[in-house]
Amino acid sequence: MIRFDKKNNLFILETPNTSYIIAVIDSFYLGHIYYGKKLSSEDADALIRLSRADIAHGVPSVNKRDKVGFLDNYPMEYSFAGTGDFREACIDVTAENGDQGLELHYDSYKIYPGKNALTDLPSVRGCEKCCDSLDIILKDDVLSLKVILTYSVYKDSDAITRSVKIINESSETLHLTKALSACMDIDMQGGKILTLHGAWGREREITEVEALPGAVVAESKRGKSSAEENPFIALLSDKADFDNGEVYAMNFVYSGNFLAKAARDQSDKVRMVMGIHPFHFNWELRSNESFQTPECVLVYSDKGLNGMSHCFHDLYREHLIPEKWAHAEKPVLINNWEATLTNFNKDILVDFAKEASKLGLDMLVMDDGWFGNRFDDNRALGDWYVNEEKLPGGLKALSEEINKAGLKFGIWVEPEMINEDSDLYRAHPDWAFHLKGREKNLGRNQCVLDLTREEVWNGVYSQIKTSLSSGNIAYVKWDMNRALTDVASLALPAEKQGEVFHRFVLAVYRMQNALLADFPDILLENCSSGGGRFDPAMLYYSPQIWTSDNTDAIERLSIQEGTALVYPMSTMGAHVADCPSFATGRTTDFETRADVAMAGTFGYELDIRNIKDEEKELIPDQIKRFRIVNPIIRDGDYYRIASYRKNRFYDCWESVTKDKEKAIFTFVEIHAESNKPSRKIRFKGLNPNKEYTLSVLHDGRARKKGENASGLDGLKAHGSTLMNAGIIINRMSDFKSLQILLH
Repeated sequence: MIRFDKKNNLFILETPNTSYIIAVIDSFYLGHIYYGKKLSSEDADALIRLSRADIAHGVPSVNKRDKVGFLDNYPMEYSFAGTGDFREACIDVTAENGDQGLELHYDSYKIYPGKNALTDLPSVRGCEKCCDSLDIILKDDVLSLKVILTYSVYKDSDAITRSVKIINESSETLHLTKALSACMDIDMQGGKILTLHGAWGREREITEVEALPGAVVAESKRGKSSAEENPFIALLSDKADFDNGEVYAMNFVYSGNFLAKAARDQSDKVRMVMGIHPFHFNWELRSNESFQTPECVLVYSDKGLNGMSHCFHDLYREHLIPEKWAHAEKPVLINNWEATLTNFNKDILVDFAKEASKLGLDMLVMDDGWFGNRFDDNRALGDWYVNEEKLPGGLKALSEEINKAGLKFGIWVEPEMINEDSDLYRAHPDWAFHLKGREKNLGRNQCVLDLTREEVWNGVYSQIKTSLSSGNIAYVKWDMNRALTDVASLALPAEKQGEVFHRFVLAVYRMQNALLADFPDILLENCSSGGGRFDPAMLYYSPQIWTSDNTDAIERLSIQEGTALVYPMSTMGAHVADCPSFATGRTTDFETRADVAMAGTFGYELDIRNIKDEEKELIPDQIKRFRIVNPIIRDGDYYRIASYRKNRFYDCWESVTKDKEKAIFTFVEIHAESNKPSRKIRFKGLNPNKEYTLSVLHDGRARKKGENASGLDGLKAHGSTLMNAGIIINRMSDFKSLQILLH
C-alpha cells in the first residue's frame, strides 16, 4: 500500500510488516524519515514533528545563512552533488558550460497499481494485483533536468524496489557522471556492515566490520558483478545474528560495474548508496533524452539475517526468476568438464550418457571444446560451428544419441569472448575491444567482443542460434571467463566512450533475451569463471547460476552460505565432484559431497565411467534422496543454524516448508576433536504445537546401510521440544555429514 499524506507532506509505503516514509520539507526537499518495523498510520504527524526537531534550525527557509549546513546533514532521499551535501551523492551532472553540480527539489508524484518494466533492463516483475508503485518527480530548474524516483511495494513481500529515470528537458547537452539507483540515510548507533567479498574459488565470503566513522565499500570495476565483490551490502544492529536484530540490506539488479557503499557521517548516521559505478561512466544526455538506472532491492528485517534471507528468497522466487522454472524440479545433470576438459569426442560423450542413464541421471551437458578448432582452451572462441572431427554428424547426431540413451542434452557457450587464434578474429580483429596504439591485454588468452556494435552482436548471435537450432538441446551453460579491459568502441564517438561499460551489459541482456525468445524451452544456466556474475539480473534470465568452479565440498560450505544469504538455494549450481579435489587436493566422503550439493541444484562433475564401484552404487540413492529433499529446499524457508565460517568446526542448516509440515536438516562435521561432548543442535522454523518424526536419510557414522548410528531415526518430538531443547548429535570424523527429514 502506498499513500500520500497531504497534511504532512508524507509519502507512506507499507509492506506487510514494514513502513517506509518519505517527507517533503518546506515543499522543496525530499527526505528519508523512517524505514523499519510497521508503524501506526495515525502517527504520521508525530513522526514528521519528531524528525524535524533535529534539522529545523537548519531548514533554509528558517536559516538562510547556513543552507550548506542543512544540505550536509539532512537525510536526503536521493542525494545530489556539488551544492552542499558532502556525503556520497547519487547523481552528478556536468552542464554544457562545464558547471558541475545540481540541486533537486520536489515537483509532483503519481501512485498507480502494478509496475512498469524497465526499458532494456531486467527487473523484479510486478502486476496490478500484486504490487503498487510510486513515482516521485524531482527537478533542477537551472539545468531543466527531471529525475523520477520509482518505488514498488508488494502485497506478499516486505521488499521494496527502487529505480531512477533521468530526463534532460533542456535544449543543451548534459553529461551524467554519476547515476546511482538508491540512497538510504539510517539513524543507527553502532552496528556492523556486512558485504560478500571473495575471489575465484572463494566467492561471496561473508565479511562483517564495525560501522565506525568512515566508509565500507563493495564495488566492481571489472565489467561484471565479479567474484571479488557482490552487488549487496547490509547494515546490522550491534547484536544482530541469524535470528535477532535489525538488518537493512540493498541488492542491485545489475551485472556490470557497481558501487555499494555504507558510510557513517559526521552526524553519526549511516548513508547507504547503490548503483552503477561512476568509474569510466559518462553518459551523454542530449535534449529530451533519458537515462534509466537499474533496479535496487531494499529489505528491512527485525528478525536477523534469516528474516532478511526469507524476504529476498521469496521475492526472487515469486517475482524475478523465470516463472517456468521458479518452482520446477531441475534435471540432475552430469557435466564432462572436470573429467575430460576439451579432450573428448562423440564416443566418449555417448559412453558418459549410457552410464549416467543407468544410474538415474536426467541430462548430459557437453562443456567447452565442441566447436571450431577447440582442442584446448587457448583458441577458437568465436567460431561457433561444430567440430565434426570430434562430433561427426554435428549436434543433431550427438543429441539423438544422447536422447536415445535416455538423457536430455545440453551444451556450453561463451558468446562474449574471442581468441586471437580463431577464424572470427582473423576475419574481424577490430571486433574485439582495444585501445588505439596499445597491445591488447589478454585474460585467459581471450579478448572481449564489442557487443555494443550491431554487426558484432548479430555476427555472434547468428552463429549461436544456428548451432542451437541444429540439435535437440534442452540446456545452455552461458560462461564469461574474464574481466573487461581495453574498453573502447569503434562504433561510438569520443564523447560517448564513457557509455561503453553500460552498453556492453545491455547488449548481454539483449542477447539472453533473444536466446530465450528463440528457444523458450531451454534451461539457461549462467556462469562466469564459476560464480563471477551471480546477481539478481542474471536470475531474471536463468533460474540457476554456477556457484563456483571450486567444487570441493568443504570449501563450498562457506561459498554456499554466503550465496544463500541473499539468493534462493534453488539458484545455486552445485555438483558432486571427484576427489582429490582439483581446487584443494582434499578428499571428502562421497556422501558428504552429495549432501552439500543437495543444498543447490544437484548434479555430478566427474568421470562417471571410472569412479569407484562403491561410489557408483551410491548415486541412485543420492538421486532418490534429492527428489525427496529438493521440493523442501527449493520452495521452503532457509535457516542458517550454525556456520563453519564462524566456529571452524561444523556447519549446519535447515529448510522448512511454508506450511511447516516438513523440514530437511543437514549437518557437516569439519574438524573432529577428542574428549569433547556431543553437540546439542536446536531446530528452527517448526510449528511448536505439531509432533514431528525424524527420518535419517544419511548418517556419516553408520557403518552399514540402515544402521541407526545417531539414534535419531524414528524419533518423535514436538516442534517446541526440537526448537527449544534440541537434539544431540554424536561426534563424527572429519568431513562426515548427517541429513535428516522431519515430517
